[in-house]
Amino acid sequence: MLPVHLHADSIRIGKHCRISFQRTLRIPDDGRAYPLPPGLGRFPIHNVSDFKGRVPSSWLEHGGVFIPMYQREALWLAFDGAHWRPNAMKIAAGKINAVSGTFLDMKFSKRRQDYIVVPDQPWLDGFKSGNGTIRQFIAMPLGMGYTVEGQLTGSEDTGGMQIVVFDPKPGKFPDRAPRSSYREEMVCCCASPAMGIAAGGKINQKVYPDEYGPDTWDEGNYGRLFVHIVNSMMYREITGHEPPATPVTARAYAEHSLPWFDLYDDRLGDVSPSDQLAGVKFVKDMDKVKGFEPQQDDGSVEVEPGKIKKLQLWGKTVDDGKW
Repeated sequence: MLPVHLHADSIRIGKHCRISFQRTLRIPDDGRAYPLPPGLGRFPIHNVSDFKGRVPSSWLEHGGVFIPMYQREALWLAFDGAHWRPNAMKIAAGKINAVSGTFLDMKFSKRRQDYIVVPDQPWLDGFKSGNGTIRQFIAMPLGMGYTVEGQLTGSEDTGGMQIVVFDPKPGKFPDRAPRSSYREEMVCCCASPAMGIAAGGKINQKVYPDEYGPDTWDEGNYGRLFVHIVNSMMYREITGHEPPATPVTARAYAEHSLPWFDLYDDRLGDVSPSDQLAGVKFVKDMDKVKGFEPQQDDGSVEVEPGKIKKLQLWGKTVDDGKW
């Protein structure tokens, strides 16, 4: 099985695959598709095992790590991998696969791709619910029915996120980096105190098809990580540390004329959207279902075309910032 290590607020699974959790703007849920929002710094990550006497006992069964998030705060996942020896990765919100909308499993199907490949995939901001778009990952308390897990299964007994990284089968790729390579490694870039992941605003983003095929990946050789999410009060009680400051709103960000992002990725395809995820109610819709007054500013934000920076998919990019 692939080793899982926490280092400098990032997770390394296996020899080459690294994951970090990025703070970002929550996109207005106004029906429009927005450019890629920026990274506003990494979420702090802690090992569950370092706080055995303070975390909920249910966490100890799965172990893993935890991060703090505010209610209705957004995040995206940044990936770093070796182009000469890629990895396949399955990502789930609770127990629901974020690409397919089905239950997370350890198998690779030839009928439908329910995973990403790192590289090429530099990041993932949300659920694959549309053609060329995703719905943003948003933290919401468990027990209220907002999460994608709750809507699709009727229960919220898992919460957080799960990440499974698979190595390729032996002989598919070299074990060591080529001596000279013109293709650089990509740098990819409350009801309950425990949190799950709900669906938010729409972002222009593709999930790239696997150019190697499902038979490339070794179903028996993987590393699995549970990511628990806690609100700011619980984080303070567990760690004794203050949580990060409240996130910047998309409106305030746009008013300061700061940059948004897009990728030169027209040559790459896009995995078909999930029917299950397309039918999920978003946070704004769930507020209406619950009879709550609007809890967030979902007024449209005007993004000037000149403020959208185009990024090259290949070559060095600044670490974790979408810069």
